[in-house]
Amino acid sequence: MPQGPGGHTIKAFDQEIDQLRTLISQMGGIAEVQIATAIDALMQRDGDAARMVVEQDKELDRLEAEAERQVITMIALRAPMADDLREAIAALKISAVIERIGDYAKNIARRVAVVSKEAPVGPLVIIPEMARAASAMVHDALDSYIERDATLAREVLKRDRQVDDFYNSLFRSLLTYMMENPHHITPSAHVLFIAKNLERIGDHATNIAEMVHYSVTGDYIGDRPRGDSSAIFGSTGAKS
Repeated sequence: MPQGPGGHTIKAFDQEIDQLRTLISQMGGIAEVQIATAIDALMQRDGDAARMVVEQDKELDRLEAEAERQVITMIALRAPMADDLREAIAALKISAVIERIGDYAKNIARRVAVVSKEAPVGPLVIIPEMARAASAMVHDALDSYIERDATLAREVLKRDRQVDDFYNSLFRSLLTYMMENPHHITPSAHVLFIAKNLERIGDHATNIAEMVHYSVTGDYIGDRPRGDSSAIFGSTGAKS
């Protein structure tokens, strides 16, 4: 039972946790909008919308810093134990993951200008569906956090394979497309990086789900099966 030096009560701790959940929910909403806007900008060749995504990243950075400040203050003043400590640590980690998701959306937006200068790449049509799958994972992972729903968190984990399959399908399609259209290799490579960023967004959604599951149940989920996309193409840094 959290009890600070000033006579803080469980009710006060619960209020602080609720404020933290609200803050993280706000971060999640921004990240989801970033993903959707980045993909729309890509498909519509809209440079202004892409720049908006990049600018939104500053707000995510600010909110992550605020979440970190709140968690550190909470731990220092309340000295939470057991379930309460897991909740605080999960919030700290989840806020960092959401900020990272925003970085991937920003990376996608930054490639819009390059892709827009070239002729349309055929396999690009796969990207919106892949983005919807990854974004839905993020949405449900955050819902599982807000609702403390371990069952929903496990469902999110099961859907990681779907996003990996989208990536692998796009990878094969782009290889064929580049061999048939060698003058489109540069924009095709950018599309592949965009797909990799979406695949990483899906991975981070599963990271959130794993943290939620541990926070709620106290049990770690074992190594989850992963697709072979990382073996095919490696990983990309979100800040690149």
